[in-house]
Amino acid sequence: MVTMIDSLAALASLLPALLLGWVRTPKRDGAFWASLALAVCGPTLLSGIHAATVWHTGLAAALWASLSATLILFLGLNLVSRQAWRLMPLLMPYLLLMALFATFWSQAPERPMVGTAPSGWIILHILVSVATYALATLASVAALAAFLQERSLKTKRPTRLTRSLPAMSESEALIFQLLMGAEMVLGVGVLSGIALNVLEKGLWLSVDHKSLLSLLAFAVIGALLIAHHSIGMRGRLAARLVLLAYLLLTLAYPGVKFVTDVLITKAA
Repeated sequence: MVTMIDSLAALASLLPALLLGWVRTPKRDGAFWASLALAVCGPTLLSGIHAATVWHTGLAAALWASLSATLILFLGLNLVSRQAWRLMPLLMPYLLLMALFATFWSQAPERPMVGTAPSGWIILHILVSVATYALATLASVAALAAFLQERSLKTKRPTRLTRSLPAMSESEALIFQLLMGAEMVLGVGVLSGIALNVLEKGLWLSVDHKSLLSLLAFAVIGALLIAHHSIGMRGRLAARLVLLAYLLLTLAYPGVKFVTDVLITKAA
C-alpha cells in the first residue's frame, strides 16, 4: 500500500507539466520551470526511496528510474538549449503513460539481484543503462517532433501541436546531439557489460536478448550518425531509424524485464 501511494504521488507530480503543455500556448516562463521542477522531484524522490535500503530490480523500479533520468536530463537540456522546452507537449504524455504502467505493476514480484562482480561495476552498468535509455527517449521524442513537422510542411496544414513544437531543423539538431551522447554512453554500457560477463562468467559476451538488442541498437545509432555525417541523412528516414533504435533499447531494458519479472513469473 505504501508503494502504491508513493507511486500515485509521483504520478500526480507529472500532471501540471502535462496540462501546461496542452492547455495553453507553451512558454519558457516561471510556470514552465515550476511544473518541470515538480515533475523532476516526484519520480526522483520515489526512485530515491526505492534505492534507500537496497537496489530494487523490479519492473516498476526500473521504469521510475528511467523516467527520473529522462526528466533530469530534460531539465539540464533546457538549461543549455533554447528550443528543447518545446518538446514538452510530446514528452510529458509519454512519460505519464510510463508512470501509469509503473504504478500498475508496482506490486509485481522482483527477482533477486545475482552476480559475483564487485558492486561498483554493477552500479556503473545500471547507471549507464539508465542514462542511455534517457538520452534515447529524448532523441526519439525529438525525432517524432521532426516527423510531425515534416508532415505538416508537406500537407501545408499546421496544427496547434506542430506550432508549439521546435522547427524541423531545430528538432534534427537536437536528435543528433542526443544520439551522439546516447552512442557514447551506450558504448560505455557495452564495455561495462563485457567486464561484468568476464568477472562473473569468464565470457566476453552473453548470448541473451538484452545483449543482442543493445548491440543492435548501438549498430543502428552508429550507422545513422555515420550516414548523417557523410551524406547528410535527415528527415523522415532518419526519424524512423531513431525510433527503431529506441524500440530496440525498449525491448532490451524494460521489455526484457517485463518478460522475465511479469510474464515468466506469472506463468511459473
